[in-house]
Amino acid sequence: MPEKHPTHAGDVLVNVETQHEKSDVDVRALLWFVVIFVMFGVVTFIGLWIMFKFFVRLERRQPTAALTSMERPADMNVPAEPRLQPFPSKAPAGTVVSPNRSTPETDMADMRAAEDRILNSYGWVDQNKGIVHIPIEDAKKRVLQQLQTGLSVAPPTSAATPGGQR
Repeated sequence: MPEKHPTHAGDVLVNVETQHEKSDVDVRALLWFVVIFVMFGVVTFIGLWIMFKFFVRLERRQPTAALTSMERPADMNVPAEPRLQPFPSKAPAGTVVSPNRSTPETDMADMRAAEDRILNSYGWVDQNKGIVHIPIEDAKKRVLQQLQTGLSVAPPTSAATPGGQR
């Protein structure tokens, strides 16, 4: 039976049955795998792109069939009466007539203009109770003055003053 004990070669301990591997990975095979994998990806991409273009062209050639056998009414884009917003209607002479100028855009512009008028003017909130509104800039100045002088900002909780106004 052969001995399996390491032998001494000078100052170095040597095991006769073990060897150092020359290479763990075959680099040439690994590079071929990467090249083939990339080429397969490119060919697949080109094939799918050509197939996509073919299907697009095929779909565009087919006439679009009606989804239902019912005919589309001529006034399909205009909702039935009563309408919340006016739609232009054709007059007998072929001109387009709008019943009034109220559209969602003009309604929003009118609402903002009315709010700006209230926000930047003096007026009554409740004339019987003597409550008024003042422009926002004046209100800011008054609150700032009250804060600087140390007065409370909250309105008094008692009833109206003898003159009927607060």
